[in-house]
Amino acid sequence: MYDVIIIGSGPAGLTAAIYTARAKLKTLVVAGVMWGGQLMLTTEVENFPGFKDGILGPDLMDNMRLQAERFGAEILFEDASSVDFSTKPFKVEAGGKTYEGRSVIIATGASPRWLGLESEQRLRGRGVSVCATCDAAFFRDKVTVVVGGGDTAMEEALALSKFARKVKVVHRRDKLRASKILQERAFNDPKIEFIWNSVVQEILGEDRVEGVRLRRTDTGEESEMKCDAVFLAIGHKPNTEIFKGQVELDEKGYVVAYDETRTSVKGVFVAGDVQDFRYKQAVTAAGSGCKAALDVIKYLDEET
Repeated sequence: MYDVIIIGSGPAGLTAAIYTARAKLKTLVVAGVMWGGQLMLTTEVENFPGFKDGILGPDLMDNMRLQAERFGAEILFEDASSVDFSTKPFKVEAGGKTYEGRSVIIATGASPRWLGLESEQRLRGRGVSVCATCDAAFFRDKVTVVVGGGDTAMEEALALSKFARKVKVVHRRDKLRASKILQERAFNDPKIEFIWNSVVQEILGEDRVEGVRLRRTDTGEESEMKCDAVFLAIGHKPNTEIFKGQVELDEKGYVVAYDETRTSVKGVFVAGDVQDFRYKQAVTAAGSGCKAALDVIKYLDEET
C-alpha cells in the first residue's frame, strides 16, 4: 500500500515525487518505459531556472529522478495500463501487477502531434522541434518553417520572428483557423510569410534540417524549399486514454482540474500538461507538480 502513486515521470510527476517522498509519504512513480516526458526528446534546455549555461533535457530529467530517489521515492519503469478509481484504495495496473494507493497524482502529460514522417523522427532535436518558446533562440538569423494554421502555429511563428531571419508558415488550406487577433499580428509581421494549400511531404537533410519537400493540396505539384528548422504546431494530445470513465475529462481529452489540482474524484489529483493546454512549459509543469504534492500531503493528513 502506497500513500501516493504518481502516474507519469516528466517535470510534474518527478517534482511531485520529490515533495511527497521528502514528506515521508510512501511514494511510487509509475514512470513508463519511455520515462521522463517530452524533455527526453529535447537537446539543450536554456529556460529552466538554475542552469545559467543550459542543460540537456535528458540530464535535467535524470537529476530530477535521482533527487526523488534520494528521498525514497520508488520508480517503476513500466507503463500504467489501467486504473480503478471507483473504490479506495485506488488501483493502478502496470507491468502486469496491481499497485494500491491512498491517493493518486495523474501527471501523464501530453504528446505533440507529428506528421508521421520518418525524416521528422530522425531529425528531431536537429532542427525539428515542437516548441518555439524552447528552441527559437537557437535559430537566430535563420530561415524557419512552421507547420500549422491554428493559434499554436501563429504563436510559434510570432515567437520565432523575434529571432529568425524568415518564418514561413505552411498550411494545408487557404485560410487560418487561428483567432483573428493572432492572424492580424502574423499578417502584419514582415518576417512571416505564408505558403497556402501545402503540406510537408518530407524534411530534408542528413544530420540536420536543410529543407522541406512540399506538396500542393490543390494541384499535387511538389517543390523543395531550403530552411534551417521545422517547427510542428499541429496540436497536442493529452495522454488520458486510461482515465476515460475514471475522472472527468474535457472535450479535448484533458483532465478537468478543480482548485488547480483536484480532479472529480476525491483523493485523485492532477499536474502538468495533462491538464494544462495553455502554457506547456517544463517550469510550469514542475510548479503544478509541487502544488499537487502539497495538496496530497494536506489531503492525507485530513484523512488520518
